[in-house]
Amino acid sequence: MKNALRRTLAAILIIALSIGIGFAYDRIRDRIDRRLYPRDYQTYVERYSTMYGVPEHIIYAVIKVESNFESNAVSNAGAVGLMQLMPDTFAWLCQRQNEVLDAGMLYDPETNIRYGVYYLSYLYNEFGLWNSVFAAYNAGPTRVRDWTADTRYADENGALAAIPYDETRAYVGKVEEAVELYQKLYG
Repeated sequence: MKNALRRTLAAILIIALSIGIGFAYDRIRDRIDRRLYPRDYQTYVERYSTMYGVPEHIIYAVIKVESNFESNAVSNAGAVGLMQLMPDTFAWLCQRQNEVLDAGMLYDPETNIRYGVYYLSYLYNEFGLWNSVFAAYNAGPTRVRDWTADTRYADENGALAAIPYDETRAYVGKVEEAVELYQKLYG
């Protein structure tokens, strides 16, 4: 009888420890994920999310994948800042907004976020699906228009079913994964 009681108590103790370790692990994992997937520049993200109708988790995911929140980032292709805008794209976006800004402003976090979010909004208004928006953000809207018109790459509704560029396919996957993590971490 005593052995049975000891085994029962030991089993209860093991279960309780397992539950406690599981909770501790979840809390630690959450803290690590929040450090890896921060919400830096929150004031600007909130402002331009509201202004242009782009969900915050989308903006954070694009910034995370594009620059990992480094405002002075410059890609090999010449894309600049947090949201990695090309100077030519920035000039075109400024023109659409009836503004004249120097390309050096791309290093300014607020300016970069504002125009990056405006561009995401523009692309969403054209394509209507986030995976197509992400593909266009990476490969350019002209290519994505061609892909969505081609039955080899798009379904009957014009949604991208396949992306022919390895880099763009990988980019879209990374952004979609970051979007999921931001939604999970921050709701």
